[in-house]
Amino acid sequence: MTRDESTDAIAWDELDAHQAYVHLEREIGLLLRRSRAISARLAAELHPDLDGAAYGLLALLQDAGPQRASDLVTRLGLDKSTVSRQVNSLVALGLVDRTADPEDGRALVLTPSAEGSARLARIREARRARWEADMAGWPVEDVARLAELLGRFNLLREAREAREAQAQDS
Repeated sequence: MTRDESTDAIAWDELDAHQAYVHLEREIGLLLRRSRAISARLAAELHPDLDGAAYGLLALLQDAGPQRASDLVTRLGLDKSTVSRQVNSLVALGLVDRTADPEDGRALVLTPSAEGSARLARIREARRARWEADMAGWPVEDVARLAELLGRFNLLREAREAREAQAQDS
């Protein structure tokens, strides 16, 4: 069964806060379910032995730059053992490099390897092209607005997770 935009439309003039959050929860839930399936597929495209969750970690390293494993734990809201397992897998597959932290030689920072960056770039370009084709009928302003709103939402989540991590450390 496919969704029909006309039946999912919100009567904006009758919208109340509760309905807006119910609709948001439903749409984000659907997005997250699809995202997990897509991450598994993208991870397999990146390397056949890569776990789906590790794809997001590699993408974060590419976007955010060198990170300590502890930074990834905080940013992703995962436990240390999960991040450690994913990092070890990425390193073993040659997709991530570990190097000494220039600010603290006792610590290690993680960066995508040249091979990891190249593979990730190919997959991201293919994914971007699919979105462009799928959303060809959308005005570019709507695409830009969606990206802006998702960015704001992601920053909100990151800030909340950082506060929760600090509270746990206290």
